Amino acid sequence: MTILYSILVLGLLGGIFGAVLAFASKIFYVEVDPKQEAVRACLAGANCGGCGYPGCDGYAAAVAAGEAPTNRCVAGGPEAAAKIAEIMGVSAGAAEKMVAFVPCSGTTGHAELRFNYSGPVDCRAAMLFGGRSNKTCTFACIGLGNCTRACQFDAIHIVDGVAKVDRDKCVGCGACAEACPKSIIKLLPESQKIMPACSNKDKGAKVMKMCDFGCIGCMRCQRECPADAIVVQDNLAVVDHDKCVQCGHCADICPRHIITYFGQTAAAAK
Repeated sequence: MTILYSILVLGLLGGIFGAVLAFASKIFYVEVDPKQEAVRACLAGANCGGCGYPGCDGYAAAVAAGEAPTNRCVAGGPEAAAKIAEIMGVSAGAAEKMVAFVPCSGTTGHAELRFNYSGPVDCRAAMLFGGRSNKTCTFACIGLGNCTRACQFDAIHIVDGVAKVDRDKCVGCGACAEACPKSIIKLLPESQKIMPACSNKDKGAKVMKMCDFGCIGCMRCQRECPADAIVVQDNLAVVDHDKCVQCGHCADICPRHIITYFGQTAAAAK
């Protein structure tokens, strides 16, 4: 009988709590804008934060309220933007896809190490252990994969000690850039094909002692660029993408081979 009474009491309590919750849900119910729900259904659901809002729900609410553009879902791309624009009755507008880029060529065996790190596989931990970097180049990618673990699209991996981005998979959400404790990962428009893969601003003689591929600021690219689109600033080659005609000549003549031409070789692009 004790067991039976216990079951009856638990059943009664369950019924009371259920009724209270049902009543509370009606009292505190907040009506959601149907447009918000429709917009939310169009999103990729990655909650990557690439739109600049706190997750997909936050972005959907901002769009429905007219506070955000319809083309900010980087994971959903143009298809999602078009659907959202249709729901909101506006034009989606043109938004170029952004991709991440890691300007570092200090791969294993080519970048001098300050020490052999054997602690947690975490870039921030390595910085706390030994200062700004485990490499003598203080601008270099540490290569312990914080960016890789932050990426939800399998678009960035550590290759020979340096993070490399798969531009086809990258959606430009910026999660990798946010996760990098050195803040060296850049987000660039996909159309920008020419980029120096180095961040070192030290003088050339010092760079040559640190890395086999670092930019030495020799200015050959600056002198020979037919469009005057590349200059050396703070001992580092910098591309003006508004002027760049993407001929690839700078990539061909760079003595350190650090100017990257995405998609194909520079010679093939001519």
